[in-house]
Amino acid sequence: MANGPVRVRFCPSPTGNPHVGLVRTALFNWAFARHHGGTFVFRIEDTDAARDSEESYHQLLDSLRWLGFTWDEGPEVGGPHAPYRQSQRMDIYADVAQRLRDGGYAYDCYCTTEELEERRNAARAAGKPSGYDGHCRDLSAEQVAAYQAEGRLSIVRFRMPDEPITFTDLVRGELTFTPENVPDFGILRANGAPLYTLVNPVDDALMQITHVLRGEDLLSSTPRQIALYKALMELGIATGVPEFGHLPYVMGEGNKKLSKRDPESSLNLYRERGFLPEGLLNYLSLLGWSFSKDQDIFTIEEMVAKFDIPDVNANPARFDLKKAEAINADHIRRMDPKAFADACTPWLRAPHANWEPQDFDAQAWEAIAPYAQTRVTVLSDITANVDFLFRREPVEDQASWDKAMKGEPAALLTTVRAHLETADWSDPEALKQAVLTAGEAHGLKLGKAQAPVRVAVTGRTVGLPLFESLQILGKDRSLTRIDAALAKLAA
Repeated sequence: MANGPVRVRFCPSPTGNPHVGLVRTALFNWAFARHHGGTFVFRIEDTDAARDSEESYHQLLDSLRWLGFTWDEGPEVGGPHAPYRQSQRMDIYADVAQRLRDGGYAYDCYCTTEELEERRNAARAAGKPSGYDGHCRDLSAEQVAAYQAEGRLSIVRFRMPDEPITFTDLVRGELTFTPENVPDFGILRANGAPLYTLVNPVDDALMQITHVLRGEDLLSSTPRQIALYKALMELGIATGVPEFGHLPYVMGEGNKKLSKRDPESSLNLYRERGFLPEGLLNYLSLLGWSFSKDQDIFTIEEMVAKFDIPDVNANPARFDLKKAEAINADHIRRMDPKAFADACTPWLRAPHANWEPQDFDAQAWEAIAPYAQTRVTVLSDITANVDFLFRREPVEDQASWDKAMKGEPAALLTTVRAHLETADWSDPEALKQAVLTAGEAHGLKLGKAQAPVRVAVTGRTVGLPLFESLQILGKDRSLTRIDAALAKLAA
């Protein structure tokens, strides 16, 4: 099957918020399809009514669009294999399940939960595999009638072959699973509802998927799916078995797999903090793959040109928030200045802004934006960096005040004010010289001299270049704030 045009699928369940492991899987599938000029199929696995939600479904679509992914077939796009939501394909699964039963590939299992658990415990005690033991594989008509007379319900199990299953994983190489480790498995619940073990391979077969690229946690189900594909081929439903590539785990703190419950796994967290889609995808692509030995920063187009699944590393990848932030910061530096200014807009408005909407000065923002672009790590950093421009008074931060106002700050600020009063406010270098000269008069170098000025004017000990900030804030407002600081010191 894999010799034809590449067809991959991304098939999440709409449960909860999207997480970064899910995004990494989507990215590798999407990049693989684009690299090979293939088809990226987006499919929704929503057969679990108790867990799936429409809110999560729409959030998935919105997240993929925010990340810049486009899908060739799927929800809201359509395609030759529609519908692409499993909840709308139940008749298909019921038909395939019946054909598997009729062909002898599947059978009814009447074992109760208690009986299964009892036999599993006995197998464990004997040191044997504790999977399903095939109890109902070859029931006689009399045994079936007796179970039905008891009022027992049956699930449908797939009959696994009695020989080992070997396949070549695109990431991990050749793998073999022996029969005792892959027992017969359920494909329909007692109420007739199809299980993931049936619907996933059936959809892959009908949608002619050539490559299944998914997380390592699903590796143990692969031999079951391969056996099912072969049965579907014999029934004329499938035309081949796709190639598999199992992507490495993403690890969080303490060498544990990053789970949906870990705060740093939530895609929404990064979106709300103002990560750029390009920066986040750049970092996620490095979780199991590398662009080159000496280059970590690249565009999504550059990734697509180089990406291929055989280059993925099988070893677990560690999620490093600091590195993710550093890579995002690099992408911010690369932005067109106007694009950066526009991208910051949501963080310059309520509820993020800590100033009155009418006090926002678009001209001042345009002037300060190029300096901010070289300093922020994520877009949400912008609010605290520029709020001194739009607040009527600087933010009150006692810790910053205590840190900066040491020695004889009142005397220093008085001298600084006098020098700034006569300085050329059209030139940041002239403002720097004024503060430098004032500091020297008190035996201080520039760093020590400018600290009280920064806190007086901006409210913080760190921030954007001070003298450019002073110029953009303007002479009157800057001197008024120094006066207010002097009054506070005098009090």
